[in-house]
Amino acid sequence: MRVIGFAGWSGSGKTTLVEQVVRALSARGMRVSLVKHAHHSFDIDHAGKDSWRHRQAGCSEVLVSSGQRWSLTRELRGAPEATLDDLLAQLGPCDIVLVEGFKRASIPKIEVWRKVVSEPLLHPDDPHIVAVATDEALATGLPQLDINDPAAVADFIVAYLGLNPAR
Repeated sequence: MRVIGFAGWSGSGKTTLVEQVVRALSARGMRVSLVKHAHHSFDIDHAGKDSWRHRQAGCSEVLVSSGQRWSLTRELRGAPEATLDDLLAQLGPCDIVLVEGFKRASIPKIEVWRKVVSEPLLHPDDPHIVAVATDEALATGLPQLDINDPAAVADFIVAYLGLNPAR
């Protein structure tokens, strides 16, 4: 399992770029997984559904399964937030894991930066950033990737991680 992250400020286009890169890598026959960090409370369950009711009743884990997919929801109930390593250990076999968020993680990351974002660049202070996906030329020695060319970003990832997309 190879891992590369996408880091950037809110509104920089991380989710859009990651979605497009997933499509590009998947089209090359690669099995891609994703770990996304949410900075807010989120719920993939819906009030009133059986699984929601079981969680409300006190279950620490609820696994829902069908012929198409399964999903495990784990309630932390005051326990510390899982680390990226904890979450990666939960994934099944895959060729590559893309990580969205976790901007402080010690993994290779592509910084996503657009000129409309008023926040400063992350890479000058983060030695784990290996490239910048951007919409304008920057004064940096890092490889600069066109944020609007997800195939080129996928090419960079494949080369950087030494992946062989041919099956």
